[in-house]
Amino acid sequence: MTQDPRPPLPSAARTVFFVSDGTGITAETFGHSVLTQFDLRFRQIRLPFIDTMDKAYEAARKINEAFVSDGQRPIIFSTLVKNDLSAVIRKSSGMHMDLIQTFVAPLEQELGVMSTHTIGRSHNIVDSEEYKNRIEAINYSLAHDDGQSHKNLSSADVILVGVSRSGKTPTSLYLAMQYGIKAANYPLIPDDFERDKLPSALLEFKNKIFGLSITPERLSEIRNERRAGSKYAAIENCRYEVNEAEKMMKREGIRWLSSTTKSIEEISTTILQEIKPNRRDY
Repeated sequence: MTQDPRPPLPSAARTVFFVSDGTGITAETFGHSVLTQFDLRFRQIRLPFIDTMDKAYEAARKINEAFVSDGQRPIIFSTLVKNDLSAVIRKSSGMHMDLIQTFVAPLEQELGVMSTHTIGRSHNIVDSEEYKNRIEAINYSLAHDDGQSHKNLSSADVILVGVSRSGKTPTSLYLAMQYGIKAANYPLIPDDFERDKLPSALLEFKNKIFGLSITPERLSEIRNERRAGSKYAAIENCRYEVNEAEKMMKREGIRWLSSTTKSIEEISTTILQEIKPNRRDY
């Protein structure tokens, strides 16, 4: 029997802190990208809105407590802009990854211009056109979730189709929030398979349709979490729906992918590359 050459995962998870003067999403996103390169378990803690010295000392206290509890240094991904706040975190008992200093300082030297060192500047877009587009896209995606509205489909940038619980709703909302993409989504249901046709409301918009599929086994797991023991969640029914949906998408020439092993970020990037919506720079 072939053995896995990789070392086993340690029993204790390493603690990781994402420290920010804003929401912490930037630090967390970057940190996740780095951490996925390692076959280790991590206990992840976000510490947002660290914008005063008192909050910085409290964050440092939590980091030090984790060091004592774990017996090993926590890892810190920080996007703190102010040097005095960052200095407090750097003195804590953790391995400090300062994303601001790593990238801003070299850019200041290259550009010959000092940065503003303004807290939360990247999120100061409340009055921008981009922000308004995102809010409009979110409202559109919510109104067109799960086939609940046929209105204004001509305004959609993309229409996602697939069996129930294949990832359409979270992908639609991610596209709206991150990119301002107006994404409608429609479930493919047994009635569609019996008619052997796409929902009639979608026929004139086939160029905007993108399909999501999933393995029957994973679909059954997800559905059982919601409606355990039901026909809806039964593996035989899941196999039938997935098979019929994939046959329909292939027959109709609809681009599609399986969401089983892909993150929402990966799914959304593929959709953007395939659909190439107008009006968007990202």
